[in-house]
Amino acid sequence: MQHDKIVVGLDIGTTKICALVGRRNEFGKLEILGMGKAVSEGVVRGIVSNIDKTVDAIKKAIRQAEEQSGINIGVVNVGIAGQHIKSLQHNGSITRATADSEITVEDVNRLTNDMYRLVTPPGSEIIHVMPQDYKVDYEENIMDPVGMSGVRLEGNFHIITAQSTAINNINKCVTKAGLEIDHLILEPLASSMSVLSEEEKEAGVALIDIGGGTTDLAIFKDGIIRHAAVLPFGGNIVTSDIKQGCLVMQNQAEQLKVKFGKAIAEEASENEIVSIPGLRDRAPKEISLKNLAYIIEARMEEIIELVYAEIQRTGHADKLAAGIVLTGGGSQLQNLVQLTEYVTGLDTRIGYPNEHLGKSKIEAVKSPMYATTVGLVLSGYRSLDERQNRSTADEEQYRPVQEQRPAVSAAATQNQQPAAPKKPSGAGRFFQDIISRTKGLLIDDFDDKQY
Repeated sequence: MQHDKIVVGLDIGTTKICALVGRRNEFGKLEILGMGKAVSEGVVRGIVSNIDKTVDAIKKAIRQAEEQSGINIGVVNVGIAGQHIKSLQHNGSITRATADSEITVEDVNRLTNDMYRLVTPPGSEIIHVMPQDYKVDYEENIMDPVGMSGVRLEGNFHIITAQSTAINNINKCVTKAGLEIDHLILEPLASSMSVLSEEEKEAGVALIDIGGGTTDLAIFKDGIIRHAAVLPFGGNIVTSDIKQGCLVMQNQAEQLKVKFGKAIAEEASENEIVSIPGLRDRAPKEISLKNLAYIIEARMEEIIELVYAEIQRTGHADKLAAGIVLTGGGSQLQNLVQLTEYVTGLDTRIGYPNEHLGKSKIEAVKSPMYATTVGLVLSGYRSLDERQNRSTADEEQYRPVQEQRPAVSAAATQNQQPAAPKKPSGAGRFFQDIISRTKGLLIDDFDDKQY
């Protein structure tokens, strides 16, 4: 049964490493069986910088998830992000032997697989190839060419590359933790699976995932991903600004941001003051929430402006009918939706990964902070479905002809009467008489001429 299959998502982030164990229930919704979380100390801006610390954190998160779910974890779906992620468009084509036969799924797969053999800059690898549209001979803007006739099949593809060293380091960490990677998935793609609806993807939407070390962007239009990018700024840079601006410790700055931080300074009260415990034998430090909000607003405005500049560069700024969806831990900052709408002029909402989740004992998973990890589990199920469909299609293709004939029941066979001979029609008898007479004349003529 499909709902008996277990999928595990592993999000190796800058602030946390999170493992989720999921299973589909009878309604097709995702049921979270276990969750493990560990502080990430070996990852900087989405890239592994310390192998041993990252391996220890992965082991800790996996151990927690195993204890909670009662399942031994061996295979995981892992997310990848970082500034090294690059997005490009490419056109490819294949020529078929004949125009008479229909274009098959194999033809489309051959064209897609050709894209993986593209020459990329040294030190980078292709991780995703996503079709945009196809062209059959002279017919353009075809979404699904299977079943059409034509000699030349062309396709526009959206290709995402990542740095080989970043991929190798992730592989090394996961392998050292005693696990195997099933799929390596771009994190903005995973997040989009958990928080975006099909209607939003069709209308045009920009997903902004604000993590600890990076801000991920994914732009969708007509149901297809059109652009993906990773910017090297996230919630941690806001914390660093608070630390420097208020002269407090890193952990105190993080708590100030989470508990009292506002993205719009006008919303903060001038009279409210927070007292921070002083260092050894020093008086407590008093911090105005108004000043705190000014520090946060300046940095968050800069991050949103950078993301919006990236959206404008792709030419999709005026095509996003569904506006912007914010997710990730950084999206929980108060008044961030209003600030985003003010900077971009686009409708904005917070993306919660609730749509695909069924009843679960772990309520924390419904936070935008876990959108990527939930998306990694959903992505694992999608690839399982694709494999199942492919194997079913192969079975149908190679099934013997006898099996495909409809079986006739014994009762139906017994009740069948022998078929009555067909009565020849009038036209049939007329032609039969002519043939008989002609045969007779030929035989008589042959007998007369015998010697």
